[in-house]
Amino acid sequence: MEGLALVVGAGPVGLTMAGELARYGVHVRLIDKAEAPGDKSKALVVWSRTLELLNRTRWSQDLLAAGLEAHGGGLYAGGRRLARLPLDNVDSPHPYALMVPQDETERVLAGYARAGGVEVERGVTLESFAQDEAGVSARLVHPDGRAETVRAQWLIGCDGAHSTVRHGLGLAFEGKTEPDDWMLADVMLDSATLVRGEPSIFLHQDGVLALFPIGRLGRFRIIADMGAASPNERRADPTLEDVQALVHRRGLPDARAHDPFWLSTFRINERKVHEYGAGRVLLAGDAAHIHSPAGGQGMNTGMQDAFNLAWKLALVCRSGAGPSSPLIASYSEERSAIGDQVLKMATGFTRVATLRNPVLQALRNKGIVLADRLFHATRIIARNFSETDLNYSRSRLNRSGEGVSSRGLAPGMRVPGLWRGEGDQVTALFGTGAVPRFLLIHVKDGRLATDLPQALAGLVETVTLDDAERRHAVGEGDGLWLIRPDGYLVLHARAGDWAVLENWLAMVQR
Repeated sequence: MEGLALVVGAGPVGLTMAGELARYGVHVRLIDKAEAPGDKSKALVVWSRTLELLNRTRWSQDLLAAGLEAHGGGLYAGGRRLARLPLDNVDSPHPYALMVPQDETERVLAGYARAGGVEVERGVTLESFAQDEAGVSARLVHPDGRAETVRAQWLIGCDGAHSTVRHGLGLAFEGKTEPDDWMLADVMLDSATLVRGEPSIFLHQDGVLALFPIGRLGRFRIIADMGAASPNERRADPTLEDVQALVHRRGLPDARAHDPFWLSTFRINERKVHEYGAGRVLLAGDAAHIHSPAGGQGMNTGMQDAFNLAWKLALVCRSGAGPSSPLIASYSEERSAIGDQVLKMATGFTRVATLRNPVLQALRNKGIVLADRLFHATRIIARNFSETDLNYSRSRLNRSGEGVSSRGLAPGMRVPGLWRGEGDQVTALFGTGAVPRFLLIHVKDGRLATDLPQALAGLVETVTLDDAERRHAVGEGDGLWLIRPDGYLVLHARAGDWAVLENWLAMVQR
């Protein structure tokens, strides 16, 4: 069927992909081998940038209603707080970490996909696939054993770390497994000294203890390293008594853990593909990259893979272009570079938190105290966690016209300030329609112009901004700024330089 995209995997990434594609008018089938939605909390944090992109739809409001806003987090050692990392200094309409269990996130995103006419086909397995120049033939097996061959234009693997799609492409999942075992516990936790409503990280000579609030009723996720893993056997899951003893020893002697929801051990894998697909078969989320849970970046990075790919794939489907389109090529380039950054950051945070050498531990703790006193340092860390500093500065899509200033916002950067409203009523000024359009800010003779050549009207729209909003978004001076449907600046030219814009639009529709 023309325009059909077959999405494999109905976790947060696959649901986001399906919802975005359906909103843009692409026919989607979404399959998942699991017969029921997940009931585990798994990923807990939805960061600022993910919320910014989701609030181009009404579904951000549902997610905000389901979660708890954490406006900062504490770092502790030796019975005292070393630092508090504020998140409300991030330039975003969502300057916080939204703490919400993954099963709730999936519930909301399933509603988003359903609103576009996409229902998850449960218990359906992708057995094999083959692609040619015109499309992909996929063999599906249904719960009753019935086999079906589907012909799609695109196959998108959002099917996790053991991805059938990635294996079918033969792509190497390069990286390693870290040597330590880790404990995970979702429990109710009572403590008079624990700061409610924000994550708390305790650095102990034995290792790290991390506590993350889940909702508003005293439920917490506890993560702690347990020492070197055995090469020959899996460590047994912890008991509630094990959890209690570790929490007491590493930071909260007054805490009482009770009513466990989930107790488990795990090991950290750090792996990534180099290319996020081949031809008409593409990868997103854990199918393309997995890493340490430090910073809670995994689900967010995967959902942002989906936001990046969806508008590009929708335009390619509308224009009839194929895998050689610059838009499709840019997906792997842009998101692979982001995956490298996130992997490096998560690995670095994990290794710093799990230092064993007492001298290095002391130096680390002193460095944390110093960073806490430096506003600029804490702001950089907050931007890293919130993913508001990630950019596509090396994207093949970026263009700068002749004679434009090199100062200010450069192509590939996230454009700030493109929102109005407060709280759960924030409205994005970009990428909100049923067709992926680019947002044009055109300033001529110091005034915002809304004139637009008729030939550009199908793909480009203008916005009315006051002077303060315009300066916040793109800075001072005359010029022509083109913003992608996912909110990144892609072109900067002189005011009235329509030829640069027309040539760029022609290029991306090839």
